[in-house]
Amino acid sequence: MKKALHTKSVNGCNLMTSLSVANEAGFKGVEIVASKLDDYLDQGFTAEDLSQALKEKNLTALSINDICHIESPRPEALEKMLEQAKRYSQVAEIIGCKYIQLVPLVELNDKSWEEILDITSSNVKKICDIGAEHGVSFQLEAVAWSPFRSLKRGMALIEKVGKDNLGMVVDTWHFWAAGETTPEEVAKMDPTLIYNIHFCDGKKGEADTVWDETKLRGYYFGEADIPLKEYSDAIKASGYKNWWSVELVSSKHWEMDAIEVAKRLSDDLGQYM
Repeated sequence: MKKALHTKSVNGCNLMTSLSVANEAGFKGVEIVASKLDDYLDQGFTAEDLSQALKEKNLTALSINDICHIESPRPEALEKMLEQAKRYSQVAEIIGCKYIQLVPLVELNDKSWEEILDITSSNVKKICDIGAEHGVSFQLEAVAWSPFRSLKRGMALIEKVGKDNLGMVVDTWHFWAAGETTPEEVAKMDPTLIYNIHFCDGKKGEADTVWDETKLRGYYFGEADIPLKEYSDAIKASGYKNWWSVELVSSKHWEMDAIEVAKRLSDDLGQYM
């Protein structure tokens, strides 16, 4: 098992600086924030340039994060998703990145579960077909405040889509904060369907309030409320033996020394792997 830095953890840095920070802090992999990638490409740099930068810093790109609103029923939203899927899949193929993250949100909150599943699976099938053309797979994140807020519901979508390039990311904060997925369920997962780990601490938001991740997840390991050892033991018990990414979504830490933050995260993550 190897350590990766989700580059959102150092969100104050551009893409190239994020890679330098990851390398300096001892990480061997990175998850690339899509907005940073877009900014990089929009300035005329290429996927080949990024591939060379990753090689020079001895880093593996694990995923591109993310394509959002995958549940949207709006035709213009689907068109945007498919454009992103094509762009990111082309980049992923060139840089040797296996996964692109998919994020369901809340556009269908007024629909029944069956309608939500039908609409979202239709979108995701189209996305997966684009990725398959480039040898790319997709990791689904079960967002805590979305209809897909649990492992059970995420797996229902995977089954409904029926594509072999769709799996789950185990995000300790999302699973724990939603309150519908236990470490015991994680331990029973098929490890071939665990595409990545987002390991982080945090707190829950109050009921009937808008949750601000940048505050609720603004903690180093052991500073907040998630039973991290239970989740760590569960991940290992599943048989998963690949990358673990540390994801610190924290407006406070984004204003701190990025290298110091990343080194602390690397050291702390190593205690749980």
